[in-house]
Amino acid sequence: MEYVHDAAGIFSPEQMEREKLAAEQRRNEAWESLKARAEDIRIIDFHTHIFPDRIAKGALHALAEESQTIPFTAATAESLRESMREAGVDLSIVLPVVTHADKTGKINLSAAKTNETDTGILSFAGIHPGVEDPKKELKFAKALGLKGVKLHPDYYRMSFDSPETMRIIDLAAEMDMIILTHAGKDIGLYPPTCCPVDAIKRVIREIHPPKLVLAHMGGWNDWDEVLEKLAGEDVYFDTAFSIGDIHWMDQPKHGFHQLSDEAFVKLVYAVGTDRVLFATDCPWAEQIDYVNRIKAMPFTPEEKQAIFAGNAKRLLGL
Repeated sequence: MEYVHDAAGIFSPEQMEREKLAAEQRRNEAWESLKARAEDIRIIDFHTHIFPDRIAKGALHALAEESQTIPFTAATAESLRESMREAGVDLSIVLPVVTHADKTGKINLSAAKTNETDTGILSFAGIHPGVEDPKKELKFAKALGLKGVKLHPDYYRMSFDSPETMRIIDLAAEMDMIILTHAGKDIGLYPPTCCPVDAIKRVIREIHPPKLVLAHMGGWNDWDEVLEKLAGEDVYFDTAFSIGDIHWMDQPKHGFHQLSDEAFVKLVYAVGTDRVLFATDCPWAEQIDYVNRIKAMPFTPEEKQAIFAGNAKRLLGL
């Protein structure tokens, strides 16, 4: 009899198949639990990051040094849940960033494991354009029940409108997956800008993915261009790391800044309050600060409800 070895031990093929079916059942039950309490979900953070406990400290330190910014949590699942409790966030979407193509499958298995229990954290998939068979990887992620996929062109050093990335976007759109991409400059990897507004425009024009989410209000530190070229497009915009203060370790880099509250409100109305998703980029922004800031902005109660959770529920199918 053949046996398969994984991190948990040695299993026969029959045992592996039973565990696969049991894991699928746990994911389905967790999703149904989430749907059952959807009416009570008031705030969804559509853009957060965590790491496995064993690597979180080192990974967070490296990213903090790269960006020269100070994180607000330990970037573990428990530290995220603690932040959520403090801020009154009911659901956080975790976005894995795949920096090496050969890690794609392993990262997505870990993401699916996160989704086996309804703890208020729902993980998307990640992918890298360098994978040998992007269709196979996306079908695998879809089979694992992952509702969306995160792209970060700056980590690939590949433009958002490169043939490889557009192939992934096209395939994910065909599979009815949410596609969330970093947009604009990256605080730790700039220059260059691998997801500029013109590349986004080309993807919208040539593929028109129906569930495309542009992080950082469409293009971090490219907001004048976002206002000029992306307002009115049939895409979503998340609010991650776009308002408040940047907590620099030392001196600001490249003249980077966040949107003022007034500029943020103007941009939200320009793209449409029905197209904006509350998000923070936790651990790089503080959830309670973002909640309080947006609550204090001059949106109507109905507009705040849409931004905080209504638009995200619609997109997720909750």
